[in-house]
Amino acid sequence: MKSRGDGSETLVLHGQELDLVAINIDGKTLTDNEYVLEDETLTLHQLPDSFVLEVVTKTDPASNASLEGLYTSGGNFCTQCEAEGFRKITYFPDRPDVMTIYTTTIEADKGRYPVLLSNGNLIEVGDLNGGRHYATWNDPFPKPSYLFALVAGDLACVEDSYITASGREVALQIYVQHGNEDKTGHAMASLKKAMRWDEQNYGREYDLDIYMIVAVDDFNMGAMENKGLNLFNSRFVLAKPETATDTDFVNIEGVIAHEYFHNWSGNRVTCRDWFQLSLKEGFTVFRDQQFTADMTSAAIKRIDDVRLLRTRQFAEDAGPMAHPIRPDSYVEINNFYTLTVYEKGAEVVRMLHTLLGGEGFRKGSDLYFDRHDGEAATTDDFVAAMEAANGVDLSHFRKWYEQAGTPLVRASGHFDEERKQYTLKLSQQTAPTPGQAEKPPLYIPVKVALYDGDGNALPLRLENEERSIGPERVLVLDKTEKDFIFTNIGTHPIPSLMRGLSAPVKPEIEYSDSELAFLMGHDDDAFNRWDAGQQLALRVMQELLDAEEPLESQSLDEGLSSAMAMILNNPGSDLALVAEAITLPDEEYLAEFQDVVDPVRIHQVRLFLKRELARKHYSDLLKIYERLAVDEPYRLDAESMGKRRLKNVVMGYLAELSDNTKEGFCFKQYSTANNMTDVMAALTALVHSGSSAADEALQIFYENWQNDSLVLDKWFAIQATSPQPGTLDKVKALTGHPDFNLKN
Repeated sequence: MKSRGDGSETLVLHGQELDLVAINIDGKTLTDNEYVLEDETLTLHQLPDSFVLEVVTKTDPASNASLEGLYTSGGNFCTQCEAEGFRKITYFPDRPDVMTIYTTTIEADKGRYPVLLSNGNLIEVGDLNGGRHYATWNDPFPKPSYLFALVAGDLACVEDSYITASGREVALQIYVQHGNEDKTGHAMASLKKAMRWDEQNYGREYDLDIYMIVAVDDFNMGAMENKGLNLFNSRFVLAKPETATDTDFVNIEGVIAHEYFHNWSGNRVTCRDWFQLSLKEGFTVFRDQQFTADMTSAAIKRIDDVRLLRTRQFAEDAGPMAHPIRPDSYVEINNFYTLTVYEKGAEVVRMLHTLLGGEGFRKGSDLYFDRHDGEAATTDDFVAAMEAANGVDLSHFRKWYEQAGTPLVRASGHFDEERKQYTLKLSQQTAPTPGQAEKPPLYIPVKVALYDGDGNALPLRLENEERSIGPERVLVLDKTEKDFIFTNIGTHPIPSLMRGLSAPVKPEIEYSDSELAFLMGHDDDAFNRWDAGQQLALRVMQELLDAEEPLESQSLDEGLSSAMAMILNNPGSDLALVAEAITLPDEEYLAEFQDVVDPVRIHQVRLFLKRELARKHYSDLLKIYERLAVDEPYRLDAESMGKRRLKNVVMGYLAELSDNTKEGFCFKQYSTANNMTDVMAALTALVHSGSSAADEALQIFYENWQNDSLVLDKWFAIQATSPQPGTLDKVKALTGHPDFNLKN
C-alpha cells in the first residue's frame, strides 16, 4: 500500500495469465475507471485504510504448461507457487514478506474430484447441489503466498499417525494415484523419522493437526514445502525394492526430511525477499544432510555431498553465471535455484556449526527461531542470532554471503627439529568472477590434525598457548596469508588438513605420494582418508593427461596400484567406504584442474586407468564380487547397502575388460537380481561397456516396466548417459519414443 498524499491509498497486485472477472471492495463492484489493469499488475486507487477486497478471476489450468500456479497433472488439479506462482492463480501482493492467514474453500464435482486439499487444518466439509461438494481449510499460522497449496482430484490415501514430544497426535496422510499405495511405506517411515529427529536435535515440534504429502508425476521441482500440504514429484515418494534403487530410497528419505524441516526453517520463519533464498534453503539442506548422516553413514553422506559440490557447484562458481549465495540482483528468480544457493549455502551453515560447535550452533538456532517465529527474516538475522547466542563477532564471516567464487587454499609445512616446532603456512586466493574483480580474504575454518610416523594423532598446542587442546582443532584463516606454529612436536608430522572439507574451498596441499598413501591408511577422519586416495588418483590421471605418448604405451602407476591392493585385501567393515575408496575421481572433478578442458581425452584417461586397475587386480576383484554376489533377502540397512554398493562398483571394474566374462556375470546378475539396485547396476554395466548383451537386456527391461513411468525413466537415463559411440543419435531417437515425456 502506498499513500497518495490525500488520505487515500494505492494498492498494486501481481497477476499473470489471468482473466479478470470482477473486483469488489466492501461489497461494491468497481468500474473500469476505478482500477488500472496492465499485463502483470492490477492497481487500485483511492482505497480506505481498512477494507474487504474480493477479486474474481478465471484461469485455464489444463493449458498451463509452466507447472506454476494452478495446473493439472494426471487429471488432478495441483499448485506450485514458489517462487512467483501464486500470481497465476489470482491478483495478490505476491511477495514473501507479505504474510497472512489463509482460509480456503474448494468446490468441485464430487465424483471426479473426491479429494479436496489445502493448507492447514480441515474445518468443514459438505455436499452441494448438482453432485458437487466442498471442503474448507484454515491455516492458523501466517505465511507468504508462495506457500499456498491446493489439490483436487481422485487420489488414494495412505494414513498413519505420529505422537509428538508433547503428546499431541498428528494425522499423517500420503496421497498417490490409485495402485501406488504399496510404494508409500518408506516415505511414511521417513516422515516419522524426520519428525522425531527434528524434535530431538533442534527442539522443533510440528504445529498442525495433520501433515499431508501428495505425489504427482508432473512437478517442476523435487518437492515443495507448502505449509502442511507438501507436493512431491512422484519419484521422491514412491519406492519398493523391485522398482527403486538404494540411492532412490536414501534420496526419498532425505527429501521427505528436507520438506518437513522447512516447516520451521522456511515456513514459520520465512525469507524477507528472494535475495535471501539461501536463508531457508541453505539452512534446510544442512539440516537434511545431518539427518541423512545420522540415518545412514556420516562418512558416505559427506563424500556424496562433497562430490556434488566439487563436480557441479565449483564449476558453477568458475563459470559465467557465478553468483554469491545471496545474489544482489536477478532478472528471473527461478534462475537462482542453483547449487550455489542450496549446496554452497549449506556449506556456509556447516562452517558456522564447525566454528561454534554443536552446542553453540543449537543455541544460535534456538534463538533464531525464537526471535523470528512468524516473521520474514534475512541471512543477517540468522548470523546475528548465532553471534548473540555465543558472544562472538561474525562480521568477517558474513562475506561468504556476498562473495562469489571458490577460494583456493594453499598449505605448506616446515618442521624445526631443534625447536620442536611445526609451522603450518596457509594462504587463500579467490579468482575474479563476473562483477567481482577484487576478492578480499574470507573467514575460513580449517580443521586440522597432525600424525606421527606410526599413525598416532599428536596433541596440538599453538605458540603462546599454555596447554594442548586435543588432537584435532579448528584454525581460522582470515587473512591472505597466515602462519600457525605448533609447539612440542617431537617428530616430523604429517598433517591432515581441511578435515571433512571444513570449508567449500579447493585445498592445494604439499603432499608427497607417500604421504597421501600414509593418510589413506592412517587418517581417522574417514572423509580425508577417502580424499587422500582421490588426490593420489588425480595425480596419476593428470600425468596421463600430460603425457605425449599414446595411452596404450603407458604403464600403471605402482603407488596407486599398491594402494588399491591394500584396500581390496584389507577392506574392513564399512564396505560402502571401501566402494568409495576404489572409485576413481569423476571426469567433471578432473576437469576442474585443467586450464583447457578436453572432455574426450579426460574420458579416455579415466577409462584407461579403470581398465588397467581391473586387469592388475582382476583376481582380487572377482573374489570380492563372488563373495558378495549371494542370494539373500533384500534389506534396507547400512550394512546391506554397503555390500551392494561395493559389489556393484567391483562389477563396474570387471565389466570394462575385453573378454567375455562381463556378459556372463553381468547378465546373470541382471536376470536373477531381486532388487532394482542390482538390476540397474548390471544393466548399466552392460550398456555402458558396450556388451553385445546390452540390447537384449534393454528390451527385457522395457517389456517388464513399460507401464511404470518412474522405472522407465531409468531405462531412458541409462541409454542417454552411455559413453559408447552413437549415444547422441540414440538420444535423438529416444525423444521420439512414445513413452518419452518432455513435460516432466
